[in-house]
Amino acid sequence: MKTVAIMPIKLENARLPGKNLKLLGGKSLLVYALLELLQVPEIDELYVYCSNEIVREYLPERVEFLLRPAYLDSSETNFTQIFEEFSSQVSGDCYVYMHATAPFVRASTIKECITAVHSGKYDSAFTAVRIQDYLWRDGVPLNFDASNIPRSQDLEPIFRETSGVYVFTAQVFAKLKRRVGVMPYIKEVPFRESIDINTIEDFRLAELLLNAQKL
Repeated sequence: MKTVAIMPIKLENARLPGKNLKLLGGKSLLVYALLELLQVPEIDELYVYCSNEIVREYLPERVEFLLRPAYLDSSETNFTQIFEEFSSQVSGDCYVYMHATAPFVRASTIKECITAVHSGKYDSAFTAVRIQDYLWRDGVPLNFDASNIPRSQDLEPIFRETSGVYVFTAQVFAKLKRRVGVMPYIKEVPFRESIDINTIEDFRLAELLLNAQKL
């Protein structure tokens, strides 16, 4: 399967302006995820998809730049619109969609997701964190019987997407217009890999984690 990786980049962000190029530990944020993607031999082509060519100077070797229409930079733009435009220019059998805001996702995690989809057993894969807590909605317990409270370790786990990595076949998008199919492989990741930087608080947390690794 021809496997193509895409990292969509927007330089203007409302919650954290310029976050994708912001320096984290001396490197621009987008570099971390790109370096991990480059370590995955199953990826045949790797693109940064951005409307501003200034991003070229930040790209590691072997990463291709593809100019995207400026209208896709709107705050109203969603995944479907971005990927529909990208896939009309770059064909593949399997796609890896990864955000620059997930700097701690490891190459081994990406590889595991790709392998799961390549196997044919799953049509898509994504990273997630396990939530195994007592959950409520509108005053009603969601995942337990309040009259017979189970041990926390016996609660049925719920998984939350981290928005770090998505892997899916071309057929999934053609048929469903989304990045998660009907037979997804859920790759549980630890807290560090679940970090998704959208605010200054997220960025400060990433800095703390990066500095802690150096100790």
